[in-house]
Amino acid sequence: MKPLPIALGLAAALTLGACTTTPTGPVEVTRFVAADRTAELGRGSIFVESAAGLEGDSLTLSPYKAAVADELRRLGYTESAREGAGQVAQVSVERYMLGSGGRRSPVNVGVGGSTGSYGSGLGLGIGINLGGGQKDRLGTEMAVTIRNKATGESIWEGRADFQAPEDSPLARGPANAQTVASALFRDFPGNNGETIEVEVSE
Repeated sequence: MKPLPIALGLAAALTLGACTTTPTGPVEVTRFVAADRTAELGRGSIFVESAAGLEGDSLTLSPYKAAVADELRRLGYTESAREGAGQVAQVSVERYMLGSGGRRSPVNVGVGGSTGSYGSGLGLGIGINLGGGQKDRLGTEMAVTIRNKATGESIWEGRADFQAPEDSPLARGPANAQTVASALFRDFPGNNGETIEVEVSE
């Protein structure tokens, strides 16, 4: 697939809220938008599915896909079967443990490994790396790509990275999924190449 001709020189970092991080956050979010396809976003029918290679993890991914579907409906999409959808939202999730020394270790919970070359469909690769805290934190990195179903072209990509203390009610389950998805789709579709921090509270 041919990379979309998107100007990436305007990429910027924007922090929402205070500079100090809350005990459970913030959620770091980066989005890439195909500037000439924004009229297609937030409208029409869409099908939410696991990203390629993660089909076997559908049970573990279920709360994340459900949270993404909720956000997409809120934005104006109508969820439908894949056959009748105009767009497809592909979801992948990686869970990891961030130790007190800032060392990141994968958590084997059946949600897949690396989410791959994020941003490559829109002409840019990016890595997100947040610093460690004083206590062990359970991290969630969720990536969503919205594609035109007919052509397979990527028209929107987003990634959210959230770290919460292990004992936080937002660290696991539906609450974790809803927190990450809500931040990812905040002010949708966002600005191309921009990274923001969304504060959350328990």
